[in-house]
Amino acid sequence: MKFNVSGNSEMETIILLHGGGLSDWSLKRQVDYLSKKYYVVTPIIDGHGEDSETIFKSIEDSADQLITFIDTHCNGRVFAICGLSLGAQIVMEVISKRKAITRHAVIESGLAIPIEKLTKMSLMAQKMTYGWIRWKWFAKMQARTLQIEDNLFDQYFEDSKKISKESLMNITYSNGNFHLNNRVKETKANVLIIVGSKEIQLMKKSARLLKETIAHSTLFIAEGMNHGEMSLVHTEKYLDLIEAFFQENVIFSQSIT
Repeated sequence: MKFNVSGNSEMETIILLHGGGLSDWSLKRQVDYLSKKYYVVTPIIDGHGEDSETIFKSIEDSADQLITFIDTHCNGRVFAICGLSLGAQIVMEVISKRKAITRHAVIESGLAIPIEKLTKMSLMAQKMTYGWIRWKWFAKMQARTLQIEDNLFDQYFEDSKKISKESLMNITYSNGNFHLNNRVKETKANVLIIVGSKEIQLMKKSARLLKETIAHSTLFIAEGMNHGEMSLVHTEKYLDLIEAFFQENVIFSQSIT
């Protein structure tokens, strides 16, 4: 896991974790804005982007690496940790392992319920279609699923061609078999859970599970939005939302249809 930093190291630290299949370039607008007020750390998850040569092992391993970074460089505690999708699962694991590691946590589109049968099917399909990642038509189809804007497609395509088959399989397995650690209920962090109203039912169930498990958590339904769309596409709204959350100055919806 590589760590890029922006802003003044004397300011409070915010960590932003990208989603699976992406890298820190997907966070540029967030970093540009937040680095004026915070010290922003953007880890590159193993197997992705500039760290594509490192094999992704598991969500648990990624969480351990992030905890080690926080212990070594941030005196064991940060102001906020925010994650999308795979990054959100890493956030869940981090706050379950260390209850006082962050003041705030933002979990966006994070799967908290294992989908073992579907994961097995996905792994079989990936074994057969891995070579397709080098085809632009396939990359464009994947980019639409990941809510990647047109101006970022070239960067996404170049990075997607670098991901190893072993990392891709491990990411799929770890993502689909992830179990929410019950110790997450002990976290001292204020937790914001974000889910799009157009996401699959399992993602909405995951959001409900998180809300029920973490007593001091709040749930925001991004109306009319798909997986990851809040932060990746409607970035200004996302930034307004998390800043209001940090200041405890926003009303949240807690119902999912």
